[in-house]
Amino acid sequence: MAPSSGPYDVIVAGLGAMGSSAAYHLAQRGARVLGLDAFAPGHTNGSSHGETRIIRLSYFEHPDYVPLLRRAYQLWQEAQTEVGETLFLVTGGIYIGPPNGELVAGATRSAREHRLAHHLLGAAEVRRSFRELRPADGDSALFEPQAGILFPERCIAAHQTLAAARGAELRHSEPLLRWDPDGDGVRVVTERHVFRAAKLVLTAGAWMPRLLGPAVPLPLRVERNVVFWLRPPGLQRFSAPAFPIFIWETPQGHFYGLPHVRQRGVKVALHHTGQYGDPDTIDREVRQEDEAPVRQFVRAHIPRLDGPVESSLVCLYTLTPDGHFVIDSHPAHPQVVFASACSGHGFKFASVVGEILADLALTGRAAPAAEFLRLARLQTPKP
Repeated sequence: MAPSSGPYDVIVAGLGAMGSSAAYHLAQRGARVLGLDAFAPGHTNGSSHGETRIIRLSYFEHPDYVPLLRRAYQLWQEAQTEVGETLFLVTGGIYIGPPNGELVAGATRSAREHRLAHHLLGAAEVRRSFRELRPADGDSALFEPQAGILFPERCIAAHQTLAAARGAELRHSEPLLRWDPDGDGVRVVTERHVFRAAKLVLTAGAWMPRLLGPAVPLPLRVERNVVFWLRPPGLQRFSAPAFPIFIWETPQGHFYGLPHVRQRGVKVALHHTGQYGDPDTIDREVRQEDEAPVRQFVRAHIPRLDGPVESSLVCLYTLTPDGHFVIDSHPAHPQVVFASACSGHGFKFASVVGEILADLALTGRAAPAAEFLRLARLQTPKP
């Protein structure tokens, strides 16, 4: 092992969506940043791959996310302009399901509370306006024009490029093995080096439980999820704007899909599978039983999408008990901050989460809009 290196102002452990953004925002503020990642750039072991991700404002999960989303949109635009590459595409988005269900009622609440542009549609209006979609007669929908697509591999590469241009040192295939408090700072150990820094940012996704330690009683579960690209006849019919991003609430769960972009198919998946495991040993082979619920959904609601599987992949969700993110300082070691457990809906927030983590690391405070994501809400008071 090499002798100690540093000191750095901040070490970021995990250079996926959240960590690459944090490294960029920290370096942008003049901090001396070291970024560490367990895998090579562009890996497919975590939660930040797969050509496209949804970005949307009428957030059915909770209206409190909307101010963060507005800031995320602004930051994605700024990063896109600076890097000179398309990071997102506006396609419009439609959310379909029972009018009083979680999805449509929740999206409507957020849209109305925050005065977002939106249109409420009945099932017949959906069928007229979006010819490929077949909602049941009792379904309703909310359409929002500002929803769209992020390109995750490009977004992460852009944040890494911008961070490095501002002096951040990024090391891939060098996982953090252990960290320890070192006075008011931290000592970080990898297989090859020992590093020291004033602050540590943990953004290791599904590997967070083993890095946070027992002082952070955060019960996280890692869920195996499978994404498919289907290649129907007449693929161009499934391009935006005729075919926007969608989320669809059914008795079998929430399904989502994104229009054809570059890959020779249309991306569609079941949002939660209920299959849990360890990120190092979880089954990463796509099986016939993974396809069955997606195929059943497509045949019932988007019948002309019922083409062969062009490609598929496994990705991981890291889930909190309440499905919301956790962004906070370590309760026992305030020089350590972390963001994790984005519960399968976090990528769109990466640009603003990086900014929040930079605030926490450098000032100890974050924007008031992020207060509802702190750890305390999940901690049971002692009797």
